[in-house]
Amino acid sequence: MIPEKVVARIAARAAREALATQTETSAAHVKLAAPHASVTVGSGTARLALTLDLPYPMDLAHASRQVQQYVRERVAHLTGMRVTEVTLAIEHLVPSGGLQDRRVQ
Repeated sequence: MIPEKVVARIAARAAREALATQTETSAAHVKLAAPHASVTVGSGTARLALTLDLPYPMDLAHASRQVQQYVRERVAHLTGMRVTEVTLAIEHLVPSGGLQDRRVQ
């Protein structure tokens, strides 16, 4: 059995990979916090909970689904576990121009 801590690290890394592929050029200017994962493992299955930042503007629903699918597939492939659930908590939306102060004119 693979420890939960190891599965969590794999899931967090997979989320980072998924975000890197989605945000391509805009991510070069956006400083996203590293994703955090918590995992519950039992009987060859894993339930994942991810907390992450997303760049804005982007289609948040589409991006979320892609991250969930990529993480599910990657964790299953690397651990041999069946991933039954991947939940996301979006901590921050980070403007694509960065975090500098902005004012509405």
